[in-house]
Amino acid sequence: MSSASDIESNPRGIPRSPFVERVEDYVSEAEPVEIVLKNSKKLSVNLLQRRKVLEEKIPEIEKTLAMVGFLTEKQDATEPVYTDFELNDTLYAQAKIEPSGTVYLWLGANVMLEYSFEEATDLLTSKLKTAKNSLKNTIEDLSFLRDQITTMEVNTARVYNWDVKQRRVARAQTATA
Repeated sequence: MSSASDIESNPRGIPRSPFVERVEDYVSEAEPVEIVLKNSKKLSVNLLQRRKVLEEKIPEIEKTLAMVGFLTEKQDATEPVYTDFELNDTLYAQAKIEPSGTVYLWLGANVMLEYSFEEATDLLTSKLKTAKNSLKNTIEDLSFLRDQITTMEVNTARVYNWDVKQRRVARAQTATA
């Protein structure tokens, strides 16, 4: 039996599901296939949720980055900028934005900080890059995991079929005895 360090995995540590060549060798030494399959499906659900969050987050970061770019362009204007901003899903208010060279960004957990346009652009660009990379990795992990789940489902079917065959053989031996 191989040690934990011998187990192949993808770059983010999701283990590769071994294909069971000889069921009779596998049944005696491995943890039940159903447990591995159940854990893989849980991980898949978590990754799907993560993907959904990232797919919602990326456009928000892009919109915020575009707004900071717009404000940067209007920085030297002598007149204020008027805009509508969203208070709620269907509720907007008009705002008068005086040129100031700074912007306030929500960081989460009811925290808002003031940044210069350059700092805000750097921060948002970094967050966007990280979110896009995370989404790419999550999609790759989901694809990898789907393949592993398929392998485990095939293993499960092979184990069940082997067990049915063993029971038939045992019944036939009992009947002839």
